[in-house]
Amino acid sequence: MIYYVYILKSQVDGTYYKGITMDYAKRLTEHNSGQSGYTSHKIPWEMIYAEIHHDKKSALIRERKLKKCKSEYYEWLCLQPTNILIPK
Repeated sequence: MIYYVYILKSQVDGTYYKGITMDYAKRLTEHNSGQSGYTSHKIPWEMIYAEIHHDKKSALIRERKLKKCKSEYYEWLCLQPTNILIPK
């Protein structure tokens, strides 16, 4: 199964949210429609990063590591080839 680790950026105040999902487009819709309690008060969200993982364990480990990073790292990461949102 494919899992995605993703980073959202709030267009309200520029804060970041990190998560994992099996369908990142659907998950963004859920965040922006208020279906996620944690992110519902900072709508709208923009998905700025997504990367592929081939198992849930590696995705969870990566998400945990990302939650410890600073915003400068997230902005840098968005420009890297691992970001599947960048047109190839």
